[in-house]
Amino acid sequence: MGALHHPQISTCLWFDKNGEEAANFYVSVFDNSRIKHIAYYGKDEPGPEGQAMLVTFEINGNEYLALNGGPQFKFSEAVSLVVNCRDQKEINRYWNALLEGGKPSQCGWLKDKFGFSWQIVPVQMDEMMKKGTKEQNSRLMQAMLKMVRLDLAELEKAWNGN
Repeated sequence: MGALHHPQISTCLWFDKNGEEAANFYVSVFDNSRIKHIAYYGKDEPGPEGQAMLVTFEINGNEYLALNGGPQFKFSEAVSLVVNCRDQKEINRYWNALLEGGKPSQCGWLKDKFGFSWQIVPVQMDEMMKKGTKEQNSRLMQAMLKMVRLDLAELEKAWNGN
């Protein structure tokens, strides 16, 4: 019996017609990111000839596809990408970059200018939730629910009961 094959799994993001612009924006925001390949619509294909059909790009080693598939489908908060940040400086950096032209929500969520949802969260949240008591985690959640951009110092204060 041969070795098991572990297929590459990629996330495909459906855009109307600005997938190439979105992919270029995302790789400009995150270090260690790049456009890997662009396939264009040809003559007699479902999209405008010469428009990017599929853009394969990488963010921190994770592969994504931006498909220009037309206006039939829209993004919703049901799918988002989570950016786990080390500190407030990193939270602010990604929040500000991804929010450019977009719309803030609450609890560290935002929609970028393409309508795609992101969660900008400190890695410490997960650590606190794992080791916290029921009371600590409740205080943490109550503090988070009042925030738009997450404030790590305030979250830690709430968790510690200060």
